[in-house]
Amino acid sequence: MLKRTAVSRREFLKGAAALALAGPYVVTSAALGAGDRPAASNRITMAHIGIGNQGSGHFGGMLGNAEAQILAVGDVRQWVRDKCQKAVEDRYGQAKASGEYKGCAAYNDFREIAARTDIDATVVAVPDHWHALVAIELLKSGKDVYCEKPLALTIKQARAMVTATRRYGRVFQTGSQQRSSAEFRKACELVRNGRIGKVLTVNVNVGGPSTERYYPEEPIPEGFDWEFWLGPAPWAPHNSERCSGNYGGGWRMVRDYSGGMMTDWGAHHFDIAQWGLGMDNTGPVEILPPDGKDVPRLTYKYANGVVMYHGGGGNGVLFTGEKGKVEVNRGYFKSYPDEIGQEPLGPSDIRLYASNNHMADFFQCMKTRQRPICDVEIGCRSVSVCHLGNIAVWINRPLKWDPVKEEIIGDPEASRWLDRPMRAPWHLG
Repeated sequence: MLKRTAVSRREFLKGAAALALAGPYVVTSAALGAGDRPAASNRITMAHIGIGNQGSGHFGGMLGNAEAQILAVGDVRQWVRDKCQKAVEDRYGQAKASGEYKGCAAYNDFREIAARTDIDATVVAVPDHWHALVAIELLKSGKDVYCEKPLALTIKQARAMVTATRRYGRVFQTGSQQRSSAEFRKACELVRNGRIGKVLTVNVNVGGPSTERYYPEEPIPEGFDWEFWLGPAPWAPHNSERCSGNYGGGWRMVRDYSGGMMTDWGAHHFDIAQWGLGMDNTGPVEILPPDGKDVPRLTYKYANGVVMYHGGGGNGVLFTGEKGKVEVNRGYFKSYPDEIGQEPLGPSDIRLYASNNHMADFFQCMKTRQRPICDVEIGCRSVSVCHLGNIAVWINRPLKWDPVKEEIIGDPEASRWLDRPMRAPWHLG
């Protein structure tokens, strides 16, 4: 889709030249670009789908992004659509008055955004049970995608998103933005370069799984398409808490829509564990739920002997090796002993993908067509760790996992949790 912007720029310049020959013509600074702002024809055209808690942050940031121009917003709440549409048109008011910007459209149905051929990329920040359906429709229509974490509601949905990304040759950034923070990169580089010796254990501190939850029926607010909010999930009566974005509650803790804090924060911290262990293209081979006796906490075992625990110590993510420890969280880094974190990397040491801004990395990769720091495959593997832990807890027995075939071994009942049925007419195809 980015070729479209180059073509439109040539057409614009050609048209401007012709008009100049015909008579006086003023080319506005918005059209040519002013200061650090590229010309309109060279900006990446964007849409935003789902503009709630995290989505509103992305939306606000994009309004100030000189490389982008928002053409559409999508949300099932009319008041959100109206507010965001107005914010965009106010932001680009001068360009709209001059005719350089045709306005921002507002949609209830994401498929109308997918059908547009003038949009290069889309930010997807809808609830988890919608991620796969929305993202795959966008990928099929030729759009690059920035999708919030966790990547998908199920492991099979996540794999379908990888397949679609590769099939349609798109750039896909998963919103596990800790990979674009220096403290996490430093921690993982130290671990990958053997500064703590052979890794023995990893402790990951996140909350627990989602559960079945029941809420009393409440009136549906005017302008809220409740049926579309539910989408592929089982029908349920409207309740403000059921669909709220409240952390520690709301839809994140309802099993029909999300995997709880295990997938919400797990898509951050388990992701860092996978990065530090060099497991971006694989995963654990055994998952043991806590049994109150020999297994005090949810435990993952990797084929190389590393054992990873859900909880049990550390601030964020704690890597423990034969020679020391590295502990990392947002804005926090600690090594034991201190010298491990003080000695700089050498010229022959492993250097991990360096990104200092997750969205900027996405934009750069849309231009180069390279895979971003948290490519869809990485998002798939990291959320698989989260989902496997949830499944082990929900069915309360150990799992054997084949990370190559992405199959649970010898347990048909557990295997059913690798995907969820979708309510008609929704389906992945």
